[in-house]
Amino acid sequence: MKLQISTWLQNLGIACSIASLLTLFFGISDFSWVTKSVYHIPVFFVCIFLVSIFIADDVRNLFKKLFWYEKRKTKRPIWQVGIGFIFFLAQISTVMVFNKELTQPQLGGMPLFLVFAFMNAFVLTVVYEEIFHRTSNS
Repeated sequence: MKLQISTWLQNLGIACSIASLLTLFFGISDFSWVTKSVYHIPVFFVCIFLVSIFIADDVRNLFKKLFWYEKRKTKRPIWQVGIGFIFFLAQISTVMVFNKELTQPQLGGMPLFLVFAFMNAFVLTVVYEEIFHRTSNS
């Protein structure tokens, strides 16, 4: 059961990242008309998010094959980096699409939302590992 929830959360993060990044790319291009919003939620985001949910599992498995996850003796380091990257990218892409005003504050020249996203991804990875990874190995 926990493995299914873990996989579902990973796929949800990947789908959110894909949908947010595609919405962002279309929003800054000549095709910005595609990203019209209803109640401050881009319709394109919702459509791409629904499609991304179906392909997220394939994307996750593709990256596992790409980084030879199953052939590694110790899977934990690459697992942590993968989960952290999913959390980090989902936060950044969501902020870029839904709260562009949060991208303005800077901390010594670095956008503050990147600092917070990195710290949140680290903490979420630790929490995620305590909930899911430890129990799946024991």
